Amino acid sequence: MVFKGEVEFDLDPPENFDPADPHGDPIAFIEMRDWIVREKWIGVERAKILRERLRACYQREGVNHLKNCRKWAVAYLDAAKNAGWGR
Repeated sequence: MVFKGEVEFDLDPPENFDPADPHGDPIAFIEMRDWIVREKWIGVERAKILRERLRACYQREGVNHLKNCRKWAVAYLDAAKNAGWGR
């Protein structure tokens, strides 16, 4: 049996969440919490992928890694700065 449909993901935060009264709607509160956790995990995984690309670039470039891998290093530092828990 093969699934032939299309899966759609909701990429936006819940619309009915009120930041002034977060516990007013418990379902919206849980959906917002799940959305925040999902976004943080996406940021962590993005940083991991960039770290692997930076590591491969360092190994490939050897002595010239400072010049040739700069874009990966900057991208990794930006991703690592915004990823993580409570940082």
